[in-house]
Amino acid sequence: MNSFEKPLNPFVCSSNDALELKLVRSPEDLEDDDASMKPEMTHQVFGDNESIFGYRDLKVKLYYTASKLTTYLGMTYKEKIDPGRSDGICADDVLEKMSKTIPPGYYTNIDDFCREITKDYEFVPLGTLKKSFTINKEISERVFEVYVCDVLVPGYQDYHERLQTFLLWYIDAASLIDTDDDHWRMFVVYEKYKIDGSARYAVAGFATVYEFYAYPNNIRPRIGQMLILPPFQRHGLGSHLLECIYEYYVPMQEVVDITVEGPSDEFQRLRDFVDVRNCVKLINSQPDALKEGYQKFCSVISPLKLSKKQMRRVYEILKLLFTNVKNPDEYKQYRLEVKRRLNIPYQKGQDEYKKIQKFFNDTENNDEHSSIVPLTDEQRMENLDREYQELENQYRQILQRLSLL
Repeated sequence: MNSFEKPLNPFVCSSNDALELKLVRSPEDLEDDDASMKPEMTHQVFGDNESIFGYRDLKVKLYYTASKLTTYLGMTYKEKIDPGRSDGICADDVLEKMSKTIPPGYYTNIDDFCREITKDYEFVPLGTLKKSFTINKEISERVFEVYVCDVLVPGYQDYHERLQTFLLWYIDAASLIDTDDDHWRMFVVYEKYKIDGSARYAVAGFATVYEFYAYPNNIRPRIGQMLILPPFQRHGLGSHLLECIYEYYVPMQEVVDITVEGPSDEFQRLRDFVDVRNCVKLINSQPDALKEGYQKFCSVISPLKLSKKQMRRVYEILKLLFTNVKNPDEYKQYRLEVKRRLNIPYQKGQDEYKKIQKFFNDTENNDEHSSIVPLTDEQRMENLDREYQELENQYRQILQRLSLL
């Protein structure tokens, strides 16, 4: 570290540490540290280094009222860098960067924001109620409701623009959707609670679904992004929200299947859990479905309208459940069946290599072709073994969560 950088260290902070998010239900929450949420990431706003320069003891405050999501943006600090001490380098314009992520109409005066909190008490969720459920946590019972809405619902666009800003702090490579597109559906889960006998609502999470066209007169709903906010995580809300999406689309005759756009590892685990649980209910009535193979299994669970890729994954999870891994022959047959599927991309790669090889041989451009080297059989087998072990571990985790293994 050179002599110039060292004195500036106190003026560099982590943007993850500096940013404080809050869902405010009452004015008392403004001073309650327990009501705060920390972001999981800030690089989508503050850059890959996730750092802010120019302030000592910086706190960036991004507060939302719990129902309407009325927004406040502010910041505090003990000292701001003097450009004369930093070779003319000015402090980062934090509020400018933050303002680009928030729809217009937010408050910068905390007193004005505080007066807006009580207006939340009149809030009624947008759209149509699709699911209501309770969870028991530490002897207390909490009530949640899921609503679905689209661009035809008055107030939807403004509300969703505020809601989806949470994605920047919790979903990597998050993309904000075009709220003018009438193919989007938004599913929002609220906690419903009471104060003085009156019902109140607090946003707990949401999911977006895009209805793609499928020939000739069908649709393929694709789940875009799903987020359960930190105060509500590990209560099973994600499972309830995904089930609500299924309950909404599966009965529609025009729905071909329900897909997911680039699922994260965490969402894939949630999806596996819900899908396997639903499949178990169906195959209980036809216990030989797994024994008769993949095609029979698909015909039994087709009412769930899973995508082909997910259907195969669920089949392998349940096949593992009914495989006696202590029987060497039976366990070997299961591994070979999974590995045959895993080998398909390698086989396609070999076929593509042969086509490229033939092209270069025909055109006598062998020098250009010399850098293309296919996997050896040994490398391919090592990759398959590694992929299989990772997959089986994932499958076992799902079965253990379902108390099936």
